[in-house]
Formats: sequence, structure tokens, C-alpha cells
Amino acid sequence: MVDDCGEYPMIVHLVDGTYELFRQHYGQASFRGGSTAASPVAATIGVLNSTIALLASGATHIGVATDHVVESFRNDLYDGYKTGEGLDEEILVQFPLVEAGLRALGVTLWPMVEYEADDALASAAAVAEADPRVEQVRILTADKDLGQCVRGTRVVQYDRRKDEVVDEAGVIAKFGVPPRSIPDYLGLVGDTADGFPGLAGWGAKSAGAVLARYGHLESIPADPAHWDIPGGLRGAAKLSSTLRERWDDALLFRRLATTVTSVPVGVVDDWYWAGPTEDLAAFADRVGAPDLVQRAERATTRRLR
Repeated sequence: MVDDCGEYPMIVHLVDGTYELFRQHYGQASFRGGSTAASPVAATIGVLNSTIALLASGATHIGVATDHVVESFRNDLYDGYKTGEGLDEEILVQFPLVEAGLRALGVTLWPMVEYEADDALASAAAVAEADPRVEQVRILTADKDLGQCVRGTRVVQYDRRKDEVVDEAGVIAKFGVPPRSIPDYLGLVGDTADGFPGLAGWGAKSAGAVLARYGHLESIPADPAHWDIPGGLRGAAKLSSTLRERWDDALLFRRLATTVTSVPVGVVDDWYWAGPTEDLAAFADRVGAPDLVQRAERATTRRLR
């Protein structure tokens, strides 16, 4: 299916549903959108309202990825990788609820089990980037892992909380390295949100300086005397020694940080939003937010003008 107006190029919106659920749970009030819903489902209602607002603003092709279960294949690679342990039970129980709501809204949903939401988003970004009709791909998340998917100004990240677009220049400004080096960067500095520590002594400044020059771990000279870092780098000998001693760990951490781009997500035309399903009314009643239906219908009407 294509846009009703048949107009291209198009903008594709890829939403990190897990991030959105956490954002709504921890950053929003207990009652959303004038509904009378109790706080245990407020985050779900918030995600639905924010998705409807995105559609009402003109989004036509949209896909939402969620972590249907917190664990993934990465837990088999590294024992310390993130799990659902310690997460607020109130948010855990809303994952299936928000997925049901998104399905009722009629948007494309990718609930991940073997993979993670980031992998679905990365895979969809690759599909959309390869489609010549697509003018821009917007990945709606602040997750630094997804920085590796950014391409120029065509594939960008958008932080809805900060109302900030991060293109390739923005990734470089933030991390000191281009998108292709983000997995290597995280392999060195670690990612506490995902549960892996990186290498001792390697911080944002040192990793950014070395990878800005060499790009990937394999390209870093074994002898620090051969490191050609503008302005030099204090502690290069120690950093090099740590990297060689923990080489296997660095490669493992990089793999953990590397998004998969082969998750089956369909094609861009599959992600066209044709309006809410008949199930939305029942879902809205279930969560005590009947205004969801009117909001979705208004978004549909606005799109058809």
C-alpha cells in the first residue's frame, strides 16, 4: 500500500516502543490525556497518545519496536548483560498491554523475543535507507546504540524529550567518532545501561580520540608508539596494554553493542498507517481512556485532508 496521495519522497518514523514506555512511566504524570485511568496503565496510555500525536502531525509510514521479553541472544553471549531483574513490576506488566494497544491503533509493531527492539529499528532503518522513495528515516529514541545507524542527514535519530535531531555530524559532535565506529566505541567504554563494563582506563575522551583516527579496533596499531593521535594521548602505553590484554573482551563488548540488521521487518509499504482498527474502542474501554478513539479518528481525518 502507498500513501493515499501517492506522493513521494516520504519520511519514515521508527519508534523505540520500549524507550517510549519507560519515558512515559518515569517522566509523565499518573493521569494522561484527560483520562480517568489509574496510574498502573498511565504509561501505556501515554505511549498511545504520543503515537497518535505523531500520526496527527503527518507521519504516514511508522513502525514501533518493543522488547517483548527483556532478554535476548546477547544474554547467551555475556552473563552480565541486562535482564529484567530490578525493573519496576508496574512497567514490566505494561509491555503486553502497550503492544495490544499499538496493534489496536493499527500501527506496524515488531515485538522482539530473540532480538532486541534496537535490532528491529536498525533492520527497518536499513530497509528504508535502501528505498529510493524515502527522503528521510527518523529513529525516535535517545539510545546511543542506535547512533550507529545514522547516515548523513538521511537517517537520523530524534529525541522527542529534548526535541533534538541528531544527524551524522551530531553523532560525531557527541561521541567524537562517526556512526560506523559507535560499536567499537562502546566496546571500549562500555554501556552500563546494557550491563557490560568496557575496558579499564578507556573513557569517552581516549576512545573518541583513538577511534576518530583509526575507526575500528582492528585498525589500532599494536605499538602505541605508532599511534598518530592529533595532540597526542596521555597514557597511551597503558591503554594499549589493556586493549591487548583484554582483546577478546573488547571484541565481545563490541558485538554486544552492534545492532542486527537482518530482523524480518517487511518493506516500507507495509508500514503505512491506514487508520485505527475496530479493536481500538474495546482497548480504550479496557484501559479507561475512551478519548483514544476520538484522537485516532481525528488523526485519520487530518491525514485525509
